[in-house]
Amino acid sequence: MTSIGAWLRLLRIPNHATAAADVLAGFLIVARLREISPLPPALWWAIAASLAFYAAGMVLNDVFDVDLDRDERPERPLPSGAIAVGTAAAVGRGLLTVGSLCACLAAFASGNAAVALVGAALTAAVWAYDRHAKATPLGPAVMGACRSLNWLLGMTAVGGPVAPSDWLIPLGMGLYAGGITLYARDEACRSRAGTLAIATLAMLAGLCIAGASVWLLAAAGEGSAWLRSGRLMPWLALWAVLTSSIVLRNVLGILDPTSGRVQQAVGNAIMSMITLAAVLVLPVCGEAWAIVVLLLLVPFLFGRQLVSAT
Repeated sequence: MTSIGAWLRLLRIPNHATAAADVLAGFLIVARLREISPLPPALWWAIAASLAFYAAGMVLNDVFDVDLDRDERPERPLPSGAIAVGTAAAVGRGLLTVGSLCACLAAFASGNAAVALVGAALTAAVWAYDRHAKATPLGPAVMGACRSLNWLLGMTAVGGPVAPSDWLIPLGMGLYAGGITLYARDEACRSRAGTLAIATLAMLAGLCIAGASVWLLAAAGEGSAWLRSGRLMPWLALWAVLTSSIVLRNVLGILDPTSGRVQQAVGNAIMSMITLAAVLVLPVCGEAWAIVVLLLLVPFLFGRQLVSAT
Protein backbone atom coordinates (compact mmCIF):
# COMPACT_ATOMS: atom_id res chain seq x y z
CA MET A 1 0.00 0.00 0.00
CA THR A 2 1.47 3.35 -1.00
CA SER A 3 1.66 6.13 1.54
CA ILE A 4 -1.01 8.16 -0.28
CA GLY A 5 -3.24 5.13 -0.63
CA ALA A 6 -2.86 4.33 3.05
CA TRP A 7 -3.90 7.83 4.07
CA LEU A 8 -6.86 7.80 1.68
CA ARG A 9 -8.00 4.54 3.22
CA LEU A 10 -7.43 5.74 6.78
CA LEU A 11 -9.48 8.88 6.07
CA ARG A 12 -12.30 6.89 4.34
CA ILE A 13 -12.03 9.63 1.74
CA PRO A 14 -15.29 8.88 -0.17
CA ASN A 15 -17.39 9.56 2.93
CA HIS A 16 -16.23 13.15 3.24
CA ALA A 17 -18.70 14.05 0.48
CA THR A 18 -21.55 13.05 2.80
CA ALA A 19 -20.29 15.47 5.46
CA ALA A 20 -20.14 18.32 2.95
CA ALA A 21 -23.65 17.44 1.73
CA ASP A 22 -25.07 17.80 5.25
CA VAL A 23 -23.58 21.24 5.76
CA LEU A 24 -24.52 22.53 2.32
CA ALA A 25 -28.07 21.19 2.55
CA GLY A 26 -28.53 22.56 6.07
CA PHE A 27 -27.39 26.00 4.97
CA LEU A 28 -29.62 26.02 1.90
CA ILE A 29 -32.70 24.85 3.78
CA VAL A 30 -32.45 27.47 6.52
CA ALA A 31 -31.47 30.23 4.07
CA ARG A 32 -34.43 29.27 1.83
CA LEU A 33 -32.27 29.96 -1.21
CA ARG A 34 -34.19 29.51 -4.46
CA GLU A 35 -31.92 31.00 -7.13
CA ILE A 36 -28.41 29.81 -7.89
CA SER A 37 -25.97 32.39 -6.56
CA PRO A 38 -22.47 32.53 -5.05
CA LEU A 39 -22.32 31.05 -1.56
CA PRO A 40 -20.97 33.17 1.31
CA PRO A 41 -17.62 32.65 3.09
CA ALA A 42 -19.39 31.49 6.26
CA LEU A 43 -20.65 28.39 4.46
CA TRP A 44 -17.23 27.55 3.01
CA TRP A 45 -15.64 27.81 6.46
CA ALA A 46 -18.40 25.60 7.85
CA ILE A 47 -17.78 23.01 5.14
CA ALA A 48 -14.04 23.14 5.85
CA ALA A 49 -14.77 22.60 9.55
CA SER A 50 -17.03 19.66 8.74
CA LEU A 51 -14.42 17.98 6.56
CA ALA A 52 -11.74 18.46 9.22
CA PHE A 53 -13.98 17.02 11.96
CA TYR A 54 -14.92 14.06 9.77
CA ALA A 55 -11.31 13.36 8.90
CA ALA A 56 -10.32 13.62 12.56
CA GLY A 57 -13.04 11.14 13.49
CA MET A 58 -11.88 8.62 10.92
CA VAL A 59 -8.21 8.85 11.92
CA LEU A 60 -8.79 8.74 15.67
CA ASN A 61 -11.25 5.87 15.22
CA ASP A 62 -8.43 3.70 13.91
CA VAL A 63 -5.90 5.04 16.41
CA PHE A 64 -8.00 3.91 19.37
CA ASP A 65 -8.97 0.66 17.59
CA VAL A 66 -5.46 -0.35 16.56
CA ASP A 67 -5.15 -3.25 19.02
CA LEU A 68 -8.51 -4.68 17.95
CA ASP A 69 -7.67 -4.18 14.28
CA ARG A 70 -4.45 -6.16 14.68
CA ASP A 71 -6.70 -9.17 15.26
CA GLU A 72 -9.75 -8.42 13.09
CA ARG A 73 -8.43 -6.13 10.31
CA PRO A 74 -4.63 -6.51 10.13
CA GLU A 75 -4.63 -5.15 6.56
CA ARG A 76 -5.69 -1.65 7.68
CA PRO A 77 -3.09 1.16 7.50
CA LEU A 78 -2.23 1.32 11.21
CA PRO A 79 -1.96 -2.37 12.18
CA SER A 80 -0.17 -3.12 8.91
CA GLY A 81 2.45 -0.48 9.70
CA ALA A 82 1.75 1.57 6.56
CA ILE A 83 1.16 4.58 8.83
CA ALA A 84 2.70 4.96 12.28
CA VAL A 85 0.16 5.08 15.10
CA GLY A 86 1.85 8.08 16.68
CA THR A 87 1.76 10.00 13.41
CA ALA A 88 -1.94 9.21 12.94
CA ALA A 89 -2.74 10.29 16.50
CA ALA A 90 -0.98 13.63 16.00
CA VAL A 91 -2.78 14.18 12.69
CA GLY A 92 -6.14 13.32 14.26
CA ARG A 93 -5.67 15.79 17.09
CA GLY A 94 -4.46 18.41 14.62
CA LEU A 95 -7.54 17.94 12.47
CA LEU A 96 -9.79 18.49 15.49
CA THR A 97 -7.97 21.77 16.10
CA VAL A 98 -8.36 22.78 12.45
CA GLY A 99 -12.08 21.96 12.59
CA SER A 100 -12.54 24.10 15.69
CA LEU A 101 -10.64 26.99 14.11
CA CYS A 102 -12.68 26.82 10.90
CA ALA A 103 -15.91 26.77 12.92
CA CYS A 104 -14.76 29.93 14.71
CA LEU A 105 -14.00 31.56 11.36
CA ALA A 106 -17.47 30.55 10.13
CA ALA A 107 -18.93 32.15 13.26
CA PHE A 108 -16.99 35.34 12.61
CA ALA A 109 -17.99 35.43 8.93
CA SER A 110 -21.67 34.82 9.69
CA GLY A 111 -21.87 36.99 12.79
CA ASN A 112 -23.40 34.06 14.68
CA ALA A 113 -21.48 32.68 17.65
CA ALA A 114 -23.64 29.54 17.57
CA VAL A 115 -21.45 28.15 14.77
CA ALA A 116 -18.43 28.13 17.09
CA LEU A 117 -20.51 26.49 19.82
CA VAL A 118 -21.59 23.76 17.40
CA GLY A 119 -17.94 23.32 16.43
CA ALA A 120 -16.97 22.94 20.10
CA ALA A 121 -19.76 20.38 20.57
CA LEU A 122 -18.57 18.46 17.51
CA THR A 123 -15.01 18.42 18.83
CA ALA A 124 -16.23 16.93 22.09
CA ALA A 125 -18.57 14.46 20.38
CA VAL A 126 -15.93 13.18 17.96
CA TRP A 127 -13.42 12.67 20.74
CA ALA A 128 -16.01 11.10 23.05
CA TYR A 129 -17.14 8.64 20.39
CA ASP A 130 -13.68 7.50 19.33
CA ARG A 131 -12.08 7.46 22.78
CA HIS A 132 -14.88 6.33 25.06
CA ALA A 133 -18.34 5.63 23.64
CA LYS A 134 -17.76 3.57 20.50
CA ALA A 135 -17.69 0.14 22.13
CA THR A 136 -20.48 0.98 24.60
CA PRO A 137 -24.27 1.00 24.17
CA LEU A 138 -24.02 4.81 23.88
CA GLY A 139 -21.86 4.59 20.76
CA PRO A 140 -24.64 4.84 18.14
CA ALA A 141 -26.28 7.73 20.02
CA VAL A 142 -23.03 9.70 20.15
CA MET A 143 -22.38 9.08 16.45
CA GLY A 144 -25.93 10.19 15.70
CA ALA A 145 -25.25 13.37 17.67
CA CYS A 146 -22.16 13.98 15.51
CA ARG A 147 -24.28 13.81 12.36
CA SER A 148 -26.98 16.07 13.84
CA LEU A 149 -24.33 18.61 14.83
CA ASN A 150 -22.87 18.44 11.34
CA TRP A 151 -26.24 19.49 9.89
CA LEU A 152 -26.44 22.26 12.51
CA LEU A 153 -22.99 23.47 11.47
CA GLY A 154 -24.46 24.50 8.11
CA MET A 155 -27.74 25.70 9.58
CA THR A 156 -26.14 28.00 12.15
CA ALA A 157 -23.86 29.47 9.48
CA VAL A 158 -26.96 31.23 8.18
CA GLY A 159 -28.53 32.09 11.52
CA GLY A 160 -29.72 28.71 12.75
CA PRO A 161 -32.91 26.68 12.41
CA VAL A 162 -36.07 28.47 13.53
CA ALA A 163 -39.05 26.66 12.02
CA PRO A 164 -40.06 23.32 13.56
CA SER A 165 -39.61 21.73 10.14
CA ASP A 166 -35.96 22.75 10.15
CA TRP A 167 -35.29 21.11 13.52
CA LEU A 168 -36.75 17.79 12.41
CA ILE A 169 -34.03 17.33 9.80
CA PRO A 170 -30.93 17.16 12.06
CA LEU A 171 -32.95 15.13 14.55
CA GLY A 172 -34.07 12.61 11.95
CA MET A 173 -30.77 12.37 10.11
CA GLY A 174 -28.92 11.97 13.40
CA LEU A 175 -31.16 9.04 14.32
CA TYR A 176 -30.57 7.59 10.86
CA ALA A 177 -26.79 7.85 11.30
CA GLY A 178 -27.00 6.29 14.74
CA GLY A 179 -28.89 3.39 13.21
CA ILE A 180 -26.18 2.93 10.59
CA THR A 181 -23.56 2.86 13.34
CA LEU A 182 -25.45 0.17 15.23
CA TYR A 183 -25.98 -1.81 12.01
CA ALA A 184 -22.24 -1.66 11.26
CA ARG A 185 -21.10 -2.55 14.78
CA ASP A 186 -20.05 -6.13 13.93
CA GLU A 187 -19.47 -5.70 10.20
CA ALA A 188 -15.96 -7.21 10.40
CA CYS A 189 -17.44 -10.57 11.38
CA ARG A 190 -20.88 -12.18 11.42
CA SER A 191 -23.49 -9.77 12.78
CA ARG A 192 -26.48 -10.60 14.96
CA ALA A 193 -29.79 -10.46 13.10
CA GLY A 194 -31.60 -8.97 16.12
CA THR A 195 -29.17 -6.06 16.35
CA LEU A 196 -29.45 -5.45 12.62
CA ALA A 197 -33.25 -5.38 12.89
CA ILE A 198 -33.19 -2.84 15.73
CA ALA A 199 -30.72 -0.70 13.78
CA THR A 200 -32.94 -0.83 10.70
CA LEU A 201 -35.95 0.32 12.73
CA ALA A 202 -33.90 3.23 14.09
CA MET A 203 -32.87 4.22 10.57
CA LEU A 204 -36.47 3.98 9.38
CA ALA A 205 -37.68 6.13 12.28
CA GLY A 206 -35.02 8.74 11.50
CA LEU A 207 -36.05 8.91 7.85
CA CYS A 208 -39.71 9.27 8.84
CA ILE A 209 -38.84 12.17 11.18
CA ALA A 210 -36.73 13.93 8.55
CA GLY A 211 -39.43 13.37 5.93
CA ALA A 212 -42.07 14.85 8.23
CA SER A 213 -40.24 18.18 7.93
CA VAL A 214 -41.52 18.56 4.38
CA TRP A 215 -45.08 17.75 5.44
CA LEU A 216 -44.86 20.56 8.05
CA LEU A 217 -43.38 22.88 5.45
CA ALA A 218 -46.27 22.23 3.05
CA ALA A 219 -48.85 22.56 5.84
CA ALA A 220 -47.46 26.03 6.60
CA GLY A 221 -47.82 27.01 2.93
CA GLU A 222 -44.06 27.42 2.57
CA GLY A 223 -41.44 25.86 0.37
CA SER A 224 -40.18 26.26 -3.16
CA ALA A 225 -42.37 26.84 -6.19
CA TRP A 226 -41.80 23.16 -6.96
CA LEU A 227 -43.50 22.12 -3.69
CA ARG A 228 -46.22 24.77 -3.78
CA SER A 229 -47.34 23.58 -7.19
CA GLY A 230 -49.04 20.59 -5.56
CA ARG A 231 -46.09 18.21 -5.44
CA LEU A 232 -46.18 17.16 -1.81
CA MET A 233 -47.50 13.69 -2.65
CA PRO A 234 -44.89 13.07 -5.40
CA TRP A 235 -42.20 14.17 -2.95
CA LEU A 236 -43.50 11.82 -0.27
CA ALA A 237 -43.55 9.03 -2.85
CA LEU A 238 -39.93 9.77 -3.78
CA TRP A 239 -38.91 9.78 -0.11
CA ALA A 240 -40.73 6.47 0.39
CA VAL A 241 -38.90 4.92 -2.57
CA LEU A 242 -35.51 6.02 -1.22
CA THR A 243 -36.40 4.78 2.25
CA SER A 244 -37.58 1.44 0.87
CA SER A 245 -34.38 0.94 -1.11
CA ILE A 246 -32.29 1.49 2.02
CA VAL A 247 -34.46 -0.75 4.18
CA LEU A 248 -34.43 -3.49 1.53
CA ARG A 249 -30.62 -3.63 1.55
CA ASN A 250 -30.74 -3.80 5.34
CA VAL A 251 -33.27 -6.63 5.27
CA LEU A 252 -30.98 -8.63 3.00
CA GLY A 253 -28.29 -8.20 5.63
CA ILE A 254 -30.68 -9.34 8.36
CA LEU A 255 -31.51 -12.48 6.38
CA ASP A 256 -27.83 -13.13 5.65
CA PRO A 257 -25.79 -11.35 8.36
CA THR A 258 -22.39 -12.13 6.86
CA SER A 259 -19.68 -9.49 6.76
CA GLY A 260 -19.95 -8.91 3.01
CA ARG A 261 -23.73 -8.49 2.99
CA VAL A 262 -23.72 -6.17 6.01
CA GLN A 263 -20.94 -4.02 4.57
CA GLN A 264 -22.92 -3.66 1.32
CA ALA A 265 -25.91 -2.38 3.27
CA VAL A 266 -23.75 0.00 5.29
CA GLY A 267 -22.06 1.37 2.17
CA ASN A 268 -25.43 1.92 0.50
CA ALA A 269 -26.81 3.68 3.59
CA ILE A 270 -23.80 5.99 3.77
CA MET A 271 -23.94 6.86 0.06
CA SER A 272 -27.68 7.51 0.37
CA MET A 273 -26.97 10.38 2.78
CA ILE A 274 -26.09 12.56 -0.21
CA THR A 275 -29.23 11.62 -2.13
CA LEU A 276 -31.38 12.13 0.97
CA ALA A 277 -29.85 15.58 1.55
CA ALA A 278 -30.58 16.55 -2.06
CA VAL A 279 -34.17 15.36 -1.81
CA LEU A 280 -34.65 17.35 1.41
CA VAL A 281 -33.36 20.47 -0.35
CA LEU A 282 -35.73 20.00 -3.31
CA PRO A 283 -39.03 21.09 -1.66
CA VAL A 284 -37.39 24.03 0.11
CA CYS A 285 -35.04 25.44 -2.51
CA GLY A 286 -36.12 23.87 -5.80
CA GLU A 287 -34.59 21.65 -8.44
CA ALA A 288 -31.41 23.62 -9.18
CA TRP A 289 -29.99 23.53 -5.65
CA ALA A 290 -31.08 19.91 -5.23
CA ILE A 291 -28.98 19.02 -8.26
CA VAL A 292 -26.00 20.91 -6.82
CA VAL A 293 -26.17 18.81 -3.65
CA LEU A 294 -26.70 15.63 -5.66
CA LEU A 295 -23.50 16.34 -7.61
CA LEU A 296 -21.56 15.48 -4.45
CA LEU A 297 -22.21 11.88 -5.46
CA VAL A 298 -19.49 12.36 -8.07
CA PRO A 299 -16.56 12.68 -5.61
CA PHE A 300 -18.11 9.97 -3.45
CA LEU A 301 -18.31 7.47 -6.30
CA PHE A 302 -14.88 8.44 -7.60
CA GLY A 303 -13.36 8.06 -4.16
CA ARG A 304 -15.01 4.68 -3.73
CA GLN A 305 -13.08 3.45 -6.74
CA LEU A 306 -9.92 4.19 -4.79
CA VAL A 307 -10.78 2.97 -1.29
CA SER A 308 -13.66 1.39 0.57
CA ALA A 309 -16.24 3.65 2.21
CA THR A 310 -16.51 1.35 5.25
